[in-house]
Amino acid sequence: MTGSTAILASMAAHLLAAGGIAMPRIDYTAILPELILLGGMLVLVLVSSLSPRPLPTEAYATATVGIGIASLVASLVLWRDVSDHGPFTAVARAVNVDGFGVLFLVLVSCILVVAPLLAAGHLRREGVGGCEYYVLALISGSGAMFMATANDLVLIFLALEILSIPLYILAGFDHLRESSGEAAMKYFVLGAFSSAIFVYGIALTYGATGSTNLAQIAAFLARNVVTSDGVLLGGLALLLVGFAFKVAAVPFHMWTPDVYQGSPTPATGFMASMAKAGGFAALLRVFVTTFPTLRGTWQPAIWVIAVLTLVLGAVVALVQSDVKRMLAYSSINHAGFVLLGLQAATARGVAGSVFYLFTYSFLVLGSFAVVSAVGGKGDERHGLERYRGLGRRQPALAVTFAVLLLAQAGAPFTTGFFAKFYVVEAAVSAHSYALAAVAMGTAAVAAFFYLRLVFLMFSDVGRTIPTHEGAATGGTPTDTLEMPSAGGVATLVAAPVAALVEVAEPDPAIVAVSPWVAAGLVLCVATTLVFGVWPQPLVDFAHQATLII
Repeated sequence: MTGSTAILASMAAHLLAAGGIAMPRIDYTAILPELILLGGMLVLVLVSSLSPRPLPTEAYATATVGIGIASLVASLVLWRDVSDHGPFTAVARAVNVDGFGVLFLVLVSCILVVAPLLAAGHLRREGVGGCEYYVLALISGSGAMFMATANDLVLIFLALEILSIPLYILAGFDHLRESSGEAAMKYFVLGAFSSAIFVYGIALTYGATGSTNLAQIAAFLARNVVTSDGVLLGGLALLLVGFAFKVAAVPFHMWTPDVYQGSPTPATGFMASMAKAGGFAALLRVFVTTFPTLRGTWQPAIWVIAVLTLVLGAVVALVQSDVKRMLAYSSINHAGFVLLGLQAATARGVAGSVFYLFTYSFLVLGSFAVVSAVGGKGDERHGLERYRGLGRRQPALAVTFAVLLLAQAGAPFTTGFFAKFYVVEAAVSAHSYALAAVAMGTAAVAAFFYLRLVFLMFSDVGRTIPTHEGAATGGTPTDTLEMPSAGGVATLVAAPVAALVEVAEPDPAIVAVSPWVAAGLVLCVATTLVFGVWPQPLVDFAHQATLII
């Protein structure tokens, strides 16, 4: 023990003689939104641990919304600073504070304002108390923020894990359902595998360039011609695989349908929005700003992945009889549209992808909130049959879901229309005409399954077609969907009038929507329609999200 003490004393004396350990100067205002999320998470845990009696889930939801609003204010202050004084780096050049990163800080903060509202009703209905859901959401959000602002591959990897590990837990949050545990296991195993691939890609990139800092890698490639680029290209390919898994791009999408279906529905919506926001933020920054000299190498790969993602997501969604699986494949198709902006590799393409991610986050959060409400207690009834006649039973909920679905289909006067328009325009401007044509074709295919669900909600009578729902579970395809007929509209109009003069027993299919969920859905629909009619503020916001090069 004495010898060890002497060695430590000698090392300390040597460091002092050499001037001490050089610590980076940390500008805490540059990472204030992340610190607010992590600090708020610690406060929630502390309050939950010291509270003499369990607090209702609404109390934690309120606190989380407040934390999200505080983070949003800090992000907007950073945005004003960047607008006035320009972008800058912090924490030994490991963090970028620029328009691109700050926009994603705003997006993540908005998600953390809306998601707790949409989850509170589900948690109350399922009898899940405690702060755990909200704590995990805040941790995951901080990881997404660090991914958006990271200027170093090592920090991106750490942020990726901070983002992902809470999502693994949220996938298995409903411990009473076997499918939830199965979803968590699949997500964890495949996620760990993709993380290992990503780390290997970082190692190869470091071996080829001598740095993990994005700016230094870009400068090295701009000054030097790599004659033997096998190691560098191998690292680039592995980085792409790691990112593609996180954003559910084909052929690295295998986990998505099962995980989306098995996870608790509010967790699925949060996962779909937060994972894509963080994953695409880092993917866009790394490939557009760090490897522009290798654009001719990685653009064809992105082109192929985008085509596969667009086609598979739209086509396979057509045959789904479970709404959560349908929305899972829909999210894959949406990832393909975001990849259009990356493949263009232009400022217009980046702005289009950012705009798409911002609008998609509200659409997917609201959609899965409606699915959670319609699924009822137990969160298991998600077949298409459950939605037949929803417009008659609960017209407000049906109209809300219809607006969100039509926006995902790209209907005019919604944010979804402009999102698709801007990424396709970016592809055309980059002369990727074939890719733009494929995207438009898959948008037409996707419109069918969105409209099918809308028609189902607002039609009760007419001819029937098989849904093959029984075949999906190993049975026979005996269930049917009723398609609208000539009398369907008249029935829909007459139903509210009949309800005024006829006393009927309560419909067991009517689901309760808590005020918290209603408030969250109002925010989602308002964002979709307001910026669908008046998109210019959000468009300008996206175009000002320039990258540090």
